[in-house]
Amino acid sequence: MTNSGIIHKGWFSEVCPMWEGIAVSLKVDELLYSKKSRFQQIDLYQTLSHGRMLVLDGIIQLTERDEFSYQEMMAHLPLFSHPHPENILVIGGGDGGVLREINRHKDVRFIDFCEIDEEVINVSKRFLPSIACGFDDPRVTVHINDGAAFVREHPGCYDVIIVDSSDPVGPGEVLFENQFYQDLKYALKPGGLIATQGESFFLHPDWVEKLMGITRSLFPIYAYANIIVPTYTGGHICVCMGSLGPKLRAPARSVPEVLQSQLKYYSSEVHRAAFVLPYFAEKMLKGKGI
Repeated sequence: MTNSGIIHKGWFSEVCPMWEGIAVSLKVDELLYSKKSRFQQIDLYQTLSHGRMLVLDGIIQLTERDEFSYQEMMAHLPLFSHPHPENILVIGGGDGGVLREINRHKDVRFIDFCEIDEEVINVSKRFLPSIACGFDDPRVTVHINDGAAFVREHPGCYDVIIVDSSDPVGPGEVLFENQFYQDLKYALKPGGLIATQGESFFLHPDWVEKLMGITRSLFPIYAYANIIVPTYTGGHICVCMGSLGPKLRAPARSVPEVLQSQLKYYSSEVHRAAFVLPYFAEKMLKGKGI
């Protein structure tokens, strides 16, 4: 499967076989960076209306205008679901945005960060400093490694594991398999939980049903949350969550006032609301099809 971003008359259009027949287009002013790394094509654009935009293999990863919605929810949904998260693992997310949000939690003791493609980190630090500032925290240890291999080597280590993966093509494909989710479970401490990028129940229900089925089979508590991200195809993306103890659909702790003042999207109310799914998606979550 190949993906491509099409440039036509100053417009970038995301075209991917995973969501055939639909595309997101943004007007671009300038291509700031373009290079094929060992793993994928990396492009960085200056857009007319959405600031800078990171694109991997033709698929939009973020724009500066709306990146906060994904980053905040991927970090704060799992961290506020856990009563006392100290040891954190993040797999993927080389832009550093999820790290930026985790760093706001003062009780977190250390954060292992595993990214397979170091060039994504380098490009983000160069062109997206307000996002890549997540790497600056001394609690963060960066590991340039395959996430699936890394997690197998750390059983029983983490309170929370966040998988900020790309779509299930190229280097991210293995992160959507049953074995990987089993390894995530065994890398958790007692009472730990996971949060993974869960695709869109509108655009790829087959993948969502697969992830829901895997999570349901491994974790006693599981849930799916919805995030609005306008520049992702379909306008939204989901978070797949599995827990060995903590409940997920409501925060285990209140949001400190100082932290809340730093956020744009996440709140305790949004946490609860994110798990309210359309009826057809709720049926998928329970394994009843659509």
